[in-house]
Amino acid sequence: MNIPQELKYTKDHEWVRIEDDIATIGVTDFAQSELGDIVYVEVETVGETLNAEEVFGTVEAVKTVSDLFMPVSGEVTELNEKLADEPELVNSDPYGDGWMVKVKISGDASGLLSAEEYAELVGA
Repeated sequence: MNIPQELKYTKDHEWVRIEDDIATIGVTDFAQSELGDIVYVEVETVGETLNAEEVFGTVEAVKTVSDLFMPVSGEVTELNEKLADEPELVNSDPYGDGWMVKVKISGDASGLLSAEEYAELVGA
């Protein structure tokens, strides 16, 4: 299982890459493997300001639909447009081309897990 050291994580299996006040968010390698083949990603919150732990979208796999939770508070500024035609990027490259949204952070990001804490959570 791939758990990049430079990222932060949530208990809901989202990853976060913070650069200045912008957070790039996606689902972890663990999450995509548990979900199976991803067929659709829906995010209708671009332009909205959400609090941490609020739902920002959903991911649909062959067998299930799962909510996506905001790891930080802020405004959703960008959606990964590639996912409209290639939702399988979440499976094949969850930490790269499979990212989901970018958020302008407006709150505290200190509640996120380190790579070590996330690995312990998922038993890696």
